[in-house]
Order: sequence, then structure tokens, then C-alpha cells
Amino acid sequence: MPADLVAALPDVQQDAETLYEYHQLHTTINQKADAIFCLCSLDTRVAERAAQLFLDGYGDYLIFSGGSGKLTHGRFDKPEAEAFADIAREMGVPATKLIVEPNSTNTGENVRFTYAVLQEKKLSMRSFILVQKPYMERRTYATFKKQWPDETTEIFVTSPRLSWKDYPNEDNPTDLVINIAVGDLIRIREYPAKGFQIHQDIPHDVWAAAQRLIQRGYNSHLP
Repeated sequence: MPADLVAALPDVQQDAETLYEYHQLHTTINQKADAIFCLCSLDTRVAERAAQLFLDGYGDYLIFSGGSGKLTHGRFDKPEAEAFADIAREMGVPATKLIVEPNSTNTGENVRFTYAVLQEKKLSMRSFILVQKPYMERRTYATFKKQWPDETTEIFVTSPRLSWKDYPNEDNPTDLVINIAVGDLIRIREYPAKGFQIHQDIPHDVWAAAQRLIQRGYNSHLP
């Protein structure tokens, strides 16, 4: 059966939504941080969410971190962080408030390389609102808590406010999103032992949903 037809099956949709909901922390952003820290990707709606948070007064700086990953190679003609910064400028974010880290290729590097950039700029920041895709909120949180050198830094994690049925689009097709969500769940389970993330519990129903999706063929982004 073609991938798009498999993805439309009710049981696949239900399991995908289970993962999608688990990956989100459902944090309400109601206080200002020192900076909005956007981890870049293929989804430009993440840039829009981060820029709007800045424009609404939730941070003094807007940081974009991301180089050219395998999912964005050829999609942008520049590093992800620079493409996202262009969107922010178009929305009205002043260039003087933008910090761009264009070399990282994974979530751990987003964290470590951004820390290094802030050190070079002699900027001390004690709190961040991290902005990511909905299905990468939890892994972003766990990676930051493990790899950011200052354990006292306060973080909140958010993403574009979209339900599962509204999230997939032409640039983020359902099949791709499910594959990445499955792969990230496996990383949440395996990466703490590698020293990449802090541990997080995975409920039985979430793990079972992922195993069914793998059996359905959603295995292209497994670690």
C-alpha cells in the first residue's frame, strides 16, 4: 500500500497522534525570558512562532540556531538559522536583536554552539523560551537540561500551536512527520545512556504506539 494511504488509516493516525501529544510538553508561556531560542529545522512555522513571541515581548533577544541538515539540504539556499532570521526580519524583528548560530547539525550542537556564541558575545542569559517543532519539544528539553553548562538556567519549551490533524502540510508531509516522531521517541529512550539527554519516562501506551508504527514501516529515522 502506498505510504500516503497507510498514513491515512485510522489506526495509524491514532498512534501518530499519541506520539505527537507525548512529544509536547504543553507549556503555557506567560512570563518573559532573557531570550527566545529557536532551534531551526525544515518547518518555517517554527521561525514565525519564535518571532511572534519576541514581538509580543517575551524575550530581549531572538536566537536562531541551525546549519544545513539532511532534511533541509537543498530546501534553503543558506543555513537554516539564516533562513529563519530572514523570516523574523520580515516580521519586524530588529537585526540588532537577532543572534544567528549557523553551524550546528543536531540538537546537541544547537545547545553547545549557541552557548559558545553567547560566551563570545559576553552575553549572560539566565532564562530561555526554547522554540521547536511540536513533536521535538520533549527531546529539546531533555537535551538542553543535559548539555547546557549552567544547570541553574531556567527554560520553557513551546512550538507552533497546532493539533495533530492541522500540523502536516506540503512542506511537512504526514509520512515524514510520523517517521521523525517515531525516531525521536527511540532517541528519548536510548540517548540518556549515551550522555546526550536526561532520562524521561515513556508511558506504555506511547511505546506500544511507536512499535506498531515501526511495524507499519515507519522506520526511516531510527537512530
